Amino acid sequence: MDIYFAPLEGITGHIFRTAYSGIYGHIDKYFSPFLSPAEKCPITPREKKDVIPENNKGINLVPQILTCKSDYFIEAAKELKALGYSEINLNLGCPSGTVCAKGKGAGFLPETLALQKFLDDIYSYAGSDNMKISIKTRLGYYNPDEFYDLIDIFNSFPVSELIVHPRIRADFYKGETRKEYYAYALEHSRNPLVYNGNIFNVNDYNELLARFNCSLDPVMLGRGLIADPSLADKLKGFTDKTDFGKLRKLHDAVYHEYQKIMSPDINVLYKMRELWTYWQTSFPGCEREIKRLLKAKKYPEYEDIAYSLFSRFDSDKKA
Repeated sequence: MDIYFAPLEGITGHIFRTAYSGIYGHIDKYFSPFLSPAEKCPITPREKKDVIPENNKGINLVPQILTCKSDYFIEAAKELKALGYSEINLNLGCPSGTVCAKGKGAGFLPETLALQKFLDDIYSYAGSDNMKISIKTRLGYYNPDEFYDLIDIFNSFPVSELIVHPRIRADFYKGETRKEYYAYALEHSRNPLVYNGNIFNVNDYNELLARFNCSLDPVMLGRGLIADPSLADKLKGFTDKTDFGKLRKLHDAVYHEYQKIMSPDINVLYKMRELWTYWQTSFPGCEREIKRLLKAKKYPEYEDIAYSLFSRFDSDKKA
């Protein structure tokens, strides 16, 4: 079973990926948070730092590009090719209001004629430069029935993998995924499919297996894998429980790397808060401690709460 790690902006950069890969592993592909090329600047220095091979050692990384301009995409792809990448991903799923207002991400989906021309341009480039291009998409912008036309469009191109998050833009990440549309994709897509959305535990995955009556392989995990970093281990049968010792190692690796490159304390703690908004689900009954942790402004206060939580749950699981 292949498991892909979805990109989460501000969270799954190279510091997190490196730490996660060294402590957990069992991820077959990582996708970078999107690169947003602009005129005369295909990749910014900050974006390049995140994807350069020396910052992603031992990681099978697929850089993701967010744009609605084919020439911008191609120039960024050429720079990524020069770095050694042979596969890139097109983001057609981001639901952010600022992104969609510019016609990017999910905001590109209603513009079917422009989208077809864009795909024709980038896949013509891909064929000439031996580059694979996968696509991560939502079902549509306004209505899930848009997906029927989108599948026909995608079928016209050699999409290396079509990663489907079965929601529309207005859904954001709320509610249930629209599984009937992924079932349609299974029947009608000519391109390899990857399912993404609302897999938070093994039961969620098994329910999808029963719903679609297929192996559902590969699968992409995002928020579920941040909330429970042991989830890939569980799905692949290496364990059936959350390993709080590993979670503490992941915390420490990320925390200390942020401390090396950021200051003052509050900036590092802001980054850690993003992770704890997901991790808190693994610490039931600790709402007060988590609330205090999320308000901490100095390292000593933060560390006192965080390490108390890790120690308590690690000892509870071993007891």
